[in-house]
Amino acid sequence: MLDPVLVMLCLVILAALLFDYINGFHDTANAIATCVSTRALSVKAAICMAAVLNFAGAMISTKVASTIGKGIVDSANITQMVVLAGILGAIIWNLITWYYGLPSSSSHAIIGGLMGSVYAHAGLGALKWGGLEKIVLALLISPILGTIVGFAFMLFLYRVFHNSAPSALNKYFRRLQVLSAAFMAFSHGTADAQKSMGVITMALVSYGFLKTFAVPWEVMVACATAMACGTALGGWRIIKTVGRDFVKLQPVHGFCVETASAGVILGASALGMPTSTTHVITSTILGVGLSKRLTAVNWKVAQRIVLAWVLTIPASGLMAYLAYQVLSPLLGR
Repeated sequence: MLDPVLVMLCLVILAALLFDYINGFHDTANAIATCVSTRALSVKAAICMAAVLNFAGAMISTKVASTIGKGIVDSANITQMVVLAGILGAIIWNLITWYYGLPSSSSHAIIGGLMGSVYAHAGLGALKWGGLEKIVLALLISPILGTIVGFAFMLFLYRVFHNSAPSALNKYFRRLQVLSAAFMAFSHGTADAQKSMGVITMALVSYGFLKTFAVPWEVMVACATAMACGTALGGWRIIKTVGRDFVKLQPVHGFCVETASAGVILGASALGMPTSTTHVITSTILGVGLSKRLTAVNWKVAQRIVLAWVLTIPASGLMAYLAYQVLSPLLGR
């Protein structure tokens, strides 16, 4: 007879890999929307490049995974059901926002999902508020930093190239944007695949397969592969929202957005801080748009994006809470 706890562990791993896969096509737009909208790359070429570099970025570090796996929940209250319900809450919210073309944060979704499932299992006392404060602070600061860096970098480029002809400048930066998009795709892998690595390792520790929290290389490869496959599928709806509807971009703007965003994300990943790639790049696009003029930003689209940001943690938490309440009587706690 199959061990029910082992079955639950397998379900958790499958759900985490599914989350990574969805994260890949949900957040593909983060890395490639600007280079597609400026025609620096075709959609197919951009997605293939993003898939390969997402995989490479996911393999270089596990610092963010450790923050997610050890910084949210008291280890005594981690069960397979808690982790499974948390992931399902994040998946449901990601699919809802993908359907409506809203670039919401998968990082916020998984954190909100885990908070909701832990609350359903053991109440608010089981959450590590010190760790959550650090995580939420990073998620709040990174969009502000993205806006500032995008604005300042764009002004710098304006000053350096103010005498250049627009046609020659766009031709030059269209080539450079291929490199900046690659840089962004790599940084995306260092941040987003780490969340599922942390969740799976958390489940392995809970099961007793691991004695201490250390991400196995097999988990790294599995999560990186799942995200790369999801990226290869593409996220057409969100690409349109981020790359075309929010701010009209030329190649020089796209280069600025991708380079500034990747710098912010890589810096945070090196410190083990889980950023939202969605928030960083959309805020950087905002900064670049503001450097042109206030009317360069489509404020109606901006309102929809901000609404998704505000709703993601409570909405995914609610989904996870409901998932726990429905599944725990069926599968056990």
